[in-house]
Amino acid sequence: MILLWLTILLVGCKSKEKPVENSGSESRFVIPEIAVIKETFSTLRNESDNVDSPAVWHGKDGQHWVLATAKESDIIIVYDAATGEKLKTFGKTGKALGELDRPNGIAVIDDYAIVVERDNHRIQVFSLPDLKPMGFFGEKELKLPYGLTVDFHDSKYQLFVTDNYEMPDESLPPADSLGHRVHHFSFSISSNQIEASHMNAFGATSGEGVLFKVESILMDREYNRLLIADEYEMQRNVKVYDLNGKYSGKTIPHQYFFYEPEGIVLWECTEDMSGYYVMTDQGKINNTFQVFDRKTLEYIGGFGGQITRNTDGLAITQKDFGPFKNGALYPVHDDGSLTAISWDDVAKALNTRKNCQ
Repeated sequence: MILLWLTILLVGCKSKEKPVENSGSESRFVIPEIAVIKETFSTLRNESDNVDSPAVWHGKDGQHWVLATAKESDIIIVYDAATGEKLKTFGKTGKALGELDRPNGIAVIDDYAIVVERDNHRIQVFSLPDLKPMGFFGEKELKLPYGLTVDFHDSKYQLFVTDNYEMPDESLPPADSLGHRVHHFSFSISSNQIEASHMNAFGATSGEGVLFKVESILMDREYNRLLIADEYEMQRNVKVYDLNGKYSGKTIPHQYFFYEPEGIVLWECTEDMSGYYVMTDQGKINNTFQVFDRKTLEYIGGFGGQITRNTDGLAITQKDFGPFKNGALYPVHDDGSLTAISWDDVAKALNTRKNCQ
């Protein structure tokens, strides 16, 4: 049985944790010290939405939005990223263009919102800010997709999506059947039309790189990395693959994840390729965000919000706007809302960089 103790402190203070025995291992680990940070705001809660994943968009006309998937309501909720005010929703239940079925992962790139629909087994693209559905793809290849990561490379958008397919009885497939845990799509948008190609699917079927239970994924092209969270109880780690789909031999171990590794985001400086990976350890009591050095993958420290719990997805922006001089993090809070945590407060608590200057 895992026993955890946490004392809630103010920003910059830290909590001393007692050693904890991991029920899946004979090893004993000391819980890393974490800083507890007061959130800047929390959005209005509606647990019936079952909010899962957020993404941030900054428009050319001064819009600052956080878009969040609502799995039960089959909608995307749009919040003001500066205040947390709910601005609008879009989508409805169905299979037609513009309709959604169990939207889960979401990403924003340029002026597009890209949504993974688990139960429609596809990826749908919407234009911003008009929220017009552009098209969808992947329904022939995907079985139970969850998380995605996307960038622009070689004149096309390159997208990786996790596929947590199961046996007919919803049990975990054997390892030798897990060779399609991640799919790579390449797509372009021209004249309001999407042209997509399925490039490949991959996943180790033996050894330490096997991906047992997958959802969150992050691409870092500068370091030829895919960071893939494995939530399986006997794993609880983040495995590092390259962009060709090969396991690198590197894993961020489960000693940093006492519950489940979830949302992963990158705080980056492009000039020197430095930065930090922020990864969620999803807990209903001790919900923690673990920070690692981008270059070395070395552990830097952890923090939590005063109220934020049970975080699925996580979004980040480094833009100066509203109350956030150096950007903010937007974690999901216990299925029903989002909170906002200033990056300035994170940097002060963990003694990390506030900006790239």
